[in-house]
Amino acid sequence: MKVYLNGKLVNKDQAKVSVFDHGFLYGDGVFEGIRSYDCLVFKLKEHIDRLFESAHSIMLEIPLTKKQLIDAVILTLKANRLRDAYIRLIVSRGEGDLGLDPRKCAGKQTVVIIADKITLYPEKLYKKGMAIITVPTVRNLPEALNPQIKSLNYLNNILAKIEAINCGVEEALMLDNLGYVAECTGDNIFVVERGQLYTPPQCMGTLRGITRDTVLNIARKLNIPTHEHVLTRHELYISDECFLTGTAAEIVPVVKVDGRKIGDGKPGKITKLLMEEFRKVTKTDGVRYILD
Repeated sequence: MKVYLNGKLVNKDQAKVSVFDHGFLYGDGVFEGIRSYDCLVFKLKEHIDRLFESAHSIMLEIPLTKKQLIDAVILTLKANRLRDAYIRLIVSRGEGDLGLDPRKCAGKQTVVIIADKITLYPEKLYKKGMAIITVPTVRNLPEALNPQIKSLNYLNNILAKIEAINCGVEEALMLDNLGYVAECTGDNIFVVERGQLYTPPQCMGTLRGITRDTVLNIARKLNIPTHEHVLTRHELYISDECFLTGTAAEIVPVVKVDGRKIGDGKPGKITKLLMEEFRKVTKTDGVRYILD
């Protein structure tokens, strides 16, 4: 495997950063998870835009232009001869000292691009649906660490994931500090009620998911009414259908929430339709590359 590290392609075992890198010491940096499908990097420009937005919010200057980052992603995919891949793009504050002061890292940003495979959930869950539970760990408050910043500090999500695993399920539902539904540890959440699609608004402690936005656009084109609306767990329990969305997860049906069966306990009609249409979009909407 070849890894892009600060402008060079290096072997996996040589892809190393300093222990004084503030990304390692403090989670001080931003990242994107991106997918390629048959030599098409899905929504690459949108992912790069979001990376720059996250970086701007934490006052981290990315040492490459958007075009240069796009080229670097394609270069990494070609170097590894990958047609289908999961791409992790990371920009950290870089090497500094043991203190918090970001000025000590000035001009030393670290840029890493990894292209590999990922399997977030077992294949059977896409056919039969998954169970999720609400966990005690609440989503970060926007006033503390805004969830729309895709930062390297994912401990909030990891703690919730641990709670789900300890309860024997794959995924955790996280609420915001007011008790409303926010999102899961790595995915946005949707419900279908009487043929209409609902998802929490971005202001409610959720990441502006690129797959989330894609699903909303697909639904509108299919004349499925969509709503970005606050949701309680009650709305999830009584919904006809439920599913999660994310770059790595794509669209995965949910058939049980906190022990309550959703609908008839099987992936719903609208969920399956959106899964089918989403697969079509991944073949056309992105940046294409050619393997030599």
